[in-house]
Amino acid sequence: MPVTIAARPPQIGQSMPPSGCTCGSLRKASRRISQFYDSALAPVGIKSTQFSILSEVERGSVAGAVTMCELAAAMVMDRSTLGHNLRPLQRDELLHLRLGQHDRRKRYVELTKKGRGVLQKARRLWRQAEGRFEKIFGKQHAAELRAVLLNIANNQELNSSASPQRD
Repeated sequence: MPVTIAARPPQIGQSMPPSGCTCGSLRKASRRISQFYDSALAPVGIKSTQFSILSEVERGSVAGAVTMCELAAAMVMDRSTLGHNLRPLQRDELLHLRLGQHDRRKRYVELTKKGRGVLQKARRLWRQAEGRFEKIFGKQHAAELRAVLLNIANNQELNSSASPQRD
């Protein structure tokens, strides 16, 4: 039986071979972008996913406290994944969970004072990273990319719980 040797990963400076797989290409791009933003946020000690969660909690808390379900939906995450991502933020006292007063089944996520401070510092670093990304990728291309990605994220036909379409 012939043995096939996997292609070597591209070396620094080499481009990756083209792929016909949307999911794989998107995951590679996502990892690259996450590394880029994680590096930018390193001085405040949070990762890009944590920044996104803190930002969504702040955005949701403008209209009052945000529930776990609301936050999971906003993050396009299931509740168990969200819970896993919240633990380090709770441990570091950047946010806390509280039970609802009227409905004890509801859990609300709130920023702490420390969390607001970290988010404020992180936002400055994030804006710098956004500016750098737009300089590298092009401002118009970056805006178009965001629009396409948000369109994908908001497309309910791609929801894993949606029944498949049959022709």
